[in-house]
Amino acid sequence: MKKIETVPTWEDIKESHLAIQSMIHRTPVLTNTAINELTGAELYFKCENFQKVGAFKMRGASNAARRLTEEDKQRGLATHSSGNHAQAVALSAKMLGVPAYIVMPDVSPAIKKAATAGYGAEITECENSLQARESTLQAVVDRTGATFIHPFDNYDVIAGQATCAKELLEDVGELDIVMSPVGGGGLMSGTALTAKYMYPEITVYGGEPEIVDDAARSLASGQLQKNDRIDTIADGLRTNLSDKTFEIIKDKVDKIFTVSEEAIIKAMRLTWERMKIIIEPSCAVPLAVVMSYPEFFKGKKVGLILTGGNVDLGKLPF
Repeated sequence: MKKIETVPTWEDIKESHLAIQSMIHRTPVLTNTAINELTGAELYFKCENFQKVGAFKMRGASNAARRLTEEDKQRGLATHSSGNHAQAVALSAKMLGVPAYIVMPDVSPAIKKAATAGYGAEITECENSLQARESTLQAVVDRTGATFIHPFDNYDVIAGQATCAKELLEDVGELDIVMSPVGGGGLMSGTALTAKYMYPEITVYGGEPEIVDDAARSLASGQLQKNDRIDTIADGLRTNLSDKTFEIIKDKVDKIFTVSEEAIIKAMRLTWERMKIIIEPSCAVPLAVVMSYPEFFKGKKVGLILTGGNVDLGKLPF
């Protein structure tokens, strides 16, 4: 397998799914009668909170890692991340028997640092800024020769994330709407590609917090926008879109909704209470959208991607 150099084709996504079978779980799709009655919609939840490392990020990281040459693999994998992508790159490296070098901000949750270290990665801490992350990572790459696996601005990663919607649609069949949260856009762009390849008439929506609404503004304006603040509870969505992800989202996503912090917390709590599963704030965003904009979803069959379940239980918002 070679690296994917352009927007992933349907063949790229199918090949990626086959390649990462041994490194991921095929996660279940759950439904909940009480939530369906509450929203007036028929909801199907793709539970990536049950994925290896507790998040969908394992799909993209493992696909990018597998597509490296043997020589590049032996030099190791590197990335910067405060959480789920860090763990995914670390576990991918462990499964391939190669080194992992992870740069993590010093404010990263202790539980995520411990999990990343537990997979055998060498962790280098830095200040909590993008500039510090990038400069520290560059020093690590210069020292080790490891290959940087970007969390989302990477077509191999996008093709890996696209396998999540592929499983959802294979298991459930045709849906009216598919929706994922939007952070850097790797999952959103992958979801949109798969959905439109499989069912060209399907509607694809994204959801993001009002506080970090760069994707909604970018889609509305046709120009890549940036966030001025990132203090949302949805810590996995604090990043901006990239050139690669925006290129796909602009072409394939029908609309991006924004929701309040209160709506995110309400949806997160409802999922915990009614579905009896742990989800993190970021992946409560799509359900928060359904609850906040019911007129778009009433009477529709809707697939929602629950992106992860890595929660600091000492800092619950309820």
